Amino acid sequence: MSRIFTIDIHTHILPETFPDLRERYGYGGFVRLEHHAPCKARMMVDDRFFREVQDNVWSAEQRITECDHQHVDIQVLSTVPVMFNYWAKPADTWDLSQILNDHIADVVRRYPERFIGLGTLPMQSPDLAVKELERCKKIGLLGVQIGSHVNEWNLDAPELFAVFEAAQALDMAIFVHPWDMAGQKQMPKYWLPWLVGMPAETSLAICSMIFGGVFQRLPKLRVAFAHGGGSFPYTIGRVEHGFVVRPDLCAVDNPYNPRNYLGKFYVDSLVHDPQALDFVMKLLGEDKIVLGTDYPFPLGELEAGSLIHSMPYSQALKEKLLSSNALEWLGLPKDHFATSQRWSRVRQ
Repeated sequence: MSRIFTIDIHTHILPETFPDLRERYGYGGFVRLEHHAPCKARMMVDDRFFREVQDNVWSAEQRITECDHQHVDIQVLSTVPVMFNYWAKPADTWDLSQILNDHIADVVRRYPERFIGLGTLPMQSPDLAVKELERCKKIGLLGVQIGSHVNEWNLDAPELFAVFEAAQALDMAIFVHPWDMAGQKQMPKYWLPWLVGMPAETSLAICSMIFGGVFQRLPKLRVAFAHGGGSFPYTIGRVEHGFVVRPDLCAVDNPYNPRNYLGKFYVDSLVHDPQALDFVMKLLGEDKIVLGTDYPFPLGELEAGSLIHSMPYSQALKEKLLSSNALEWLGLPKDHFATSQRWSRVRQ
């Protein structure tokens, strides 16, 4: 079986160095990198340890080496969600967004055959978010990554609609990633915020956009959700039933059945289970599943595309899941990379 061109839409990156944000903005709560050993760093929030990372978080060259080993041709880069900082002063989040977005754009410029970039936005200020979205377009990014909610706003908030409207008008893709999980105080053990909270956050985001009428009002908006859509695919029956029996509560902003929107958005393949992948694909349609690994973090798929490759699917279907659907979500023609020197060498 011939090698399949592969695009991973769900990968995270940080600059190796960036300003001391506490010093820059005059208050704390921001991430800093503490480079304490060769090729290693601690992500610290002020003086609190958040996560240990290796150089594949910031080194484009190390990422390329690992991608070559795993036969990943293109990574779609986005920031680490803890960097959203929607809680901060809007002007400061905008400033940081520009630092992060310029870094990603620079990586893409240096390695255009290996990377595609998504920006981050100061979503707590929709006016600034639209300005930065427009700038992302100008510096060559193909979309943005946003959180599953924005402080007290869910994604149906009227204040956020202008951002989605601008994304559709600018032909920019949106990747929704869970963050700041609800109920964390009730889940102090067993890594439960990541195991339970994240899937629920993604379901919250999907339901908010459906019930809030975002997909109905913006039919050309291209949105992908992380982690296979979280818990949403497995609760669509309950969601639909609630809509039917309590329209007074569920149908207040959108009169159409939630099931109508299956196949109107994308999800990545990061479900860690063959039956789950098969179920999600059959539920949403084979055109709406895209490879996503959460590289380079341990809760992601450690061997990119291994679940898709393990499935008894045809070569044509695997090509959809590994690259064709991603190109469609990104707004690129299916032959966009056909003439690239790298892919020509691989095919030979």
